[in-house]
Amino acid sequence: MSRTRTGIHAPRARWRLGLTATALLVASAVVPGPAHAEDVTDYAITVDPTAKGTKIDDTMYGVFFEDINRAADGGLYAELVQNRSFEYSTADNRSYTPLTSWAVTGTGKTVDDDGRLNARNRTYLDLGADSSVTNSGYNTGITVESGKTYDFSVWARVDQRAHLTVSLADTDGSLAEARRITVRGGWAKYTARFTASRSSSTGRLTVATDGAAALDMVSLFPRDTFKGRKNGLRKDLAEKIAALDPGFVRFPGGCLVNTGSMQDYSEASNWERKRSYQWKDTIGPVEQRATNANFWGYNQSYGLGYYEYFQFSEDVGAMPLPVVPALVTGCGQNRATDDDALLKRHIQDTLDLIEFANGPVTSEWGGKRARMGHPKPFHLTHIGVGNEENLPNEFFARFKQFRAAIEAEYPDITVVSNSGPDDAGSTFDTAWKLNRENNVDMVDEHYYNTPSWFLQNNDRYDSYDRNGPKVFLGEYASWGNAFKNALSEAAFMTGLERNADIVKLASYAPLLANEDYVQWSPDMIWFNNHASWGSANYEMQKLFMNNVGDRVVPSQATGTPSVTAPITGAVGLSTWATAAAYDDVLVTSADGQTLLSDDFSGDASKWTHTGKGSWSIQDGQYVQTDVAAENTMVSAGDPAWHDYDLKVKATKKSGKEGFLVAFGVKDTGNYYWWNLGGWNNTTSAVEQAVDGGKSSLISKPGTIETGRTYDIEVKVRGRQVTLYLDGQEWGSFKDDKPAEPFRQVVTRDARTGDLIVKVVNAQSADARTAVDLGGAKVRSKAGVTTLKAAPDAVNTETQTPVAPVTSTFTGVADRFTYTFPANSVTFLRIRKG
Repeated sequence: MSRTRTGIHAPRARWRLGLTATALLVASAVVPGPAHAEDVTDYAITVDPTAKGTKIDDTMYGVFFEDINRAADGGLYAELVQNRSFEYSTADNRSYTPLTSWAVTGTGKTVDDDGRLNARNRTYLDLGADSSVTNSGYNTGITVESGKTYDFSVWARVDQRAHLTVSLADTDGSLAEARRITVRGGWAKYTARFTASRSSSTGRLTVATDGAAALDMVSLFPRDTFKGRKNGLRKDLAEKIAALDPGFVRFPGGCLVNTGSMQDYSEASNWERKRSYQWKDTIGPVEQRATNANFWGYNQSYGLGYYEYFQFSEDVGAMPLPVVPALVTGCGQNRATDDDALLKRHIQDTLDLIEFANGPVTSEWGGKRARMGHPKPFHLTHIGVGNEENLPNEFFARFKQFRAAIEAEYPDITVVSNSGPDDAGSTFDTAWKLNRENNVDMVDEHYYNTPSWFLQNNDRYDSYDRNGPKVFLGEYASWGNAFKNALSEAAFMTGLERNADIVKLASYAPLLANEDYVQWSPDMIWFNNHASWGSANYEMQKLFMNNVGDRVVPSQATGTPSVTAPITGAVGLSTWATAAAYDDVLVTSADGQTLLSDDFSGDASKWTHTGKGSWSIQDGQYVQTDVAAENTMVSAGDPAWHDYDLKVKATKKSGKEGFLVAFGVKDTGNYYWWNLGGWNNTTSAVEQAVDGGKSSLISKPGTIETGRTYDIEVKVRGRQVTLYLDGQEWGSFKDDKPAEPFRQVVTRDARTGDLIVKVVNAQSADARTAVDLGGAKVRSKAGVTTLKAAPDAVNTETQTPVAPVTSTFTGVADRFTYTFPANSVTFLRIRKG
């Protein structure tokens, strides 16, 4: 498996005399926590201030926003009413109706007919006389704060005059003085203002009428939004994002962008609810914007649309980086449009988007931007085409058409391609080959991996081709929000900065998570109705993003030897949303001794079932029959086994995927498995699980046939693993790359002249370290910012164990010794002398 390309290595500092580091005895992929071997405390860091290192762009670190985990409606978008336009549908979620989050007292029904508000806002509420409707908001209810102002609005229509009474209350009573509105005639917008008399997070908004009335777009908005913007953003969330000082904002997704229907429509009656994300649906007056089924299982209102994304980017001083669909799906879907007219329309839409962002007010789309309140351009310089496509050849054929059209009209725009959903494998390799051959400017890489993977891959970009495409690391995170996850990401980020000539942009993902609506975890910022808090990962990202520097100062640190201890563990069988039968399991040692033999002619007493699913002996086979269960692991053998051969016969009965044959099984969260026919039966891979999080070590396209019996063999020798399918070698790998718990990078701040020494110590012992500044003239006192916590520490709404601590250090010299605390990240700002 190739993860790197031929090229020049990043600049390396010359070694200088310093403390001799004690030999590191890290025996396996180490994550912060109890050491697997003897703790190591002595290191050396050498810096070469005379060498000209890599320039770091101001846009190096940014944020990626996707409407996942209810990040938009009920989150960053400040609207307090859920389903304000009665557009919820079973197309969004099987449990939805147009009255989801609403309760009618008296008579009322939702209607979709010619009396609607407009072509895109189709469904409205027909409320009978002396009736009312109450909205329950998001999460626990509508949140208001004592003394704060809230703006109510509704579009209403009556045949005869009617009066609306609008009230805010919770179970303890009124939250504000009720308002009375007189409605006359056809559709019109009516407004009122509330001042909360007390605080509550369980409020309800009620609209009552004394006469029959049609209602739509029922809204309650806090006056106090971020920067005071109308139709704006929830202040505390936007402020936390702004505090990161992001260099760019990537939006609106993610899987959100390139999934859903790719069908076109020519008139309102052909409206397609599950369309891919299309920017033109999201601009203009909010009552005229579409709603759409969200890929993550709910409805998206598009109240937070492209205009608001551009405005927010400008408000936080970040470069906007929109992503448009390339008409090839990803995220587990594998389809590509063959509708040439539709493709051309999307390409034109992309050109129109650039005009909307940058065009003069005299242009069609620049004029639309101006009429929305922003006559000046938004200064768009980068645009992404596509996201995580699993069909690289089909994607690239379409990408080239987008790029050609954009370059012909807007040659200064950087068009960003991508490399699929993983850090390696056949899709990744094919995509990168196409990107290199076609001289793509920038490639968007995505990966989510274990903490140990991030500790092992600090050097990932060291050997990328310096003359090839640049990298936009648009999505990355380790599996978890504990401090040990943030530490591993920090160690990896030192490698990103060292390779800032290759990695031009990087963003942790996802950005936001509503604690009551979680589709994906981990996430950077968590929130509920009334509070928000930064994860340990947020605090780490903030520390790096606020102390980037302008140029790398080459440096080196003591490294870790290769791992030599053999892979050890028992064996296992599993399935994922699939029914399968296993037979004739045989495990033999390297010298031919039988360690385990089971033909399932008796019982299954040799096997321990610790996962989900339903296992039983059927016709001399061990069968798992639950096609809905994920990870149904059963295991057998001794966790101390090493250097063995595992053979098994497997037959898929039904379901979405294939087989999971495990080896090196230590416990339910730590093992390797060969995933045959994974990812909806499109790919086979070997994955390593560490503390429950998985990363791929080798992968290839592949499917498993239903009803066919496969002979599977896994040969483990030391840390070398070879895999055979039906007697043919399928692949092999050697898992001997060490985790690097001690990593560093040094940068210089051009404005102040400061050297910023950034050191990660992701192990359970202090690291007493010799620092050699290579003759640099510096002041003796340095500012210190330290993030230090227990490895499993997690920030919550009420507890913040992971928070930066500032101090000073007065022992700085050309050569000095500093002790970096266990499980910590330290930033030393050293002033020039």
